[in-house]
Amino acid sequence: MTSSSGPRIVIIGAGVSGVSCAVRLLDYGFQNVLLLEAEPRIGGRVHTIPFGENVIDLGAQWCHGEKDNIIFELANKHNLLESTGDVYENYKCIRSNREVVPESVSQRLKDIVNDSLVTRQMELRNCNGSLGSYLTNKFYEALRRPENSDIDMAIAKEFFENYQKFENSVEASDSLDEVSGRGYLEYWECEGDILLNWKDKGFLEFLRLITKARELNNEFGVLEQRVLLGKRVTQINWRRNDYCVDVKCVGGEVIIADHIILTVSLGVLKEQQITLFEPKLPVEKQRAIDGLAFGTVNKIFMEFPEKFWPDDWTGFTLLWREEDFNEIRGTSRAWLEDVFGFYCVSYQPKILSGWIIGANGRHMETLPEDEVIAGCMYLFRKFLEWDIPEPINFKTSAWHTNANFRGSYSFRSMYTEEVGTNARELAQPLTVVTSPPLTNGGESNANPLYPQTRCDKPIVQFAGEATSDHYYSTVHGAVEAGWREAKRLADFYGMPRNGRKEPRAQL
Repeated sequence: MTSSSGPRIVIIGAGVSGVSCAVRLLDYGFQNVLLLEAEPRIGGRVHTIPFGENVIDLGAQWCHGEKDNIIFELANKHNLLESTGDVYENYKCIRSNREVVPESVSQRLKDIVNDSLVTRQMELRNCNGSLGSYLTNKFYEALRRPENSDIDMAIAKEFFENYQKFENSVEASDSLDEVSGRGYLEYWECEGDILLNWKDKGFLEFLRLITKARELNNEFGVLEQRVLLGKRVTQINWRRNDYCVDVKCVGGEVIIADHIILTVSLGVLKEQQITLFEPKLPVEKQRAIDGLAFGTVNKIFMEFPEKFWPDDWTGFTLLWREEDFNEIRGTSRAWLEDVFGFYCVSYQPKILSGWIIGANGRHMETLPEDEVIAGCMYLFRKFLEWDIPEPINFKTSAWHTNANFRGSYSFRSMYTEEVGTNARELAQPLTVVTSPPLTNGGESNANPLYPQTRCDKPIVQFAGEATSDHYYSTVHGAVEAGWREAKRLADFYGMPRNGRKEPRAQL
């Protein structure tokens, strides 16, 4: 990278946040932009692959909501989205003895937990405990009402244990007892349909949209020639005497930049912050990385030779009877306890998608494929009354064992609350105080790379979903974080966007 075409900007991580940031920087008029990506692909935790009759999403799968959701605003113009419908509401609750819980009972149990979605926004404001303790109290309080006295308590307990696993998949937590009640409210849900799928294209189509790859008919769109794949960064030296930063890569290559925008996952930052930065990060930044929580949710996709379930069937959740749990506890199949459901997949008529959370989800990633398949078939045949054929295609996600991710997405834990940190601290850039560079003759150098007054130069910036105040864990949060950091640089240099002059902000 040379300085002849403006400030040298290196974005580490070509996930959605990094790609969105790069496209927006080009839009502002910056030209010297380079993305370094450790994976052999772009997209990060958006990972669409061919499978079955078209594609599946191993990571981000849905556009969550419509109002104030930039993903929806961009994609809906091109008719890319469609409602997933009631797949995750109209499922069957099936016990481990193959007993299907009657609809009259299962719907009332679903209503009880859904009612808490309404009361949470008010009641959690003054909550000093965990989301888990709050939901447990609400659920069993509702069960004690006279109108619910006929519900079998064993079934209710099994249902609630399963529901907690579902909620853990939403949060990416291992246990709801680690999720902060007050912190839960920091997340803002966008109004509208929260399960909008990408038809038969997958979430990767959004990246093709924003990079204009669909129009330009190439792999990276406007980012062509600006992305280096398989480029793992080992160290960031951010306090050089010339106000620049060294980016060291595997193999010894060093790239010098004027600005680094770091979009790697919070999981990677947690694992590598001590060795990645030279000098070490400020204490408040270390606290944010340590204090914000990051967990794992995995998917299991199984394609069968034909659909063995009825047309009006959308999937099922696994309600374990205590005596049946004892069959697997303490055995090599104990990990199956945290597979909480299998559901139909839009545009994939012969596929069921399973979900698994927490430590058992991380353990599953380490198992041989045939062992995972055998475990899933054990579940199908234990819970379902139909003849189940062997699958013809199988795939799981593996977000934790991948050193480039170390998990799925972030949340606010009780520890986050205890240490008193937030996404804003994580998003705060590292700055250096610059003065106008001098020429050899002692005169001010009119180098356009630097403002001609003393100022704080953002030398290492942070983006990604975990840096979003209210849309963490989402793709739209990641996009907005990338745009935020592009605007930070545009403000620093006084760059207009699309011909509109924007005021320069003092950072």
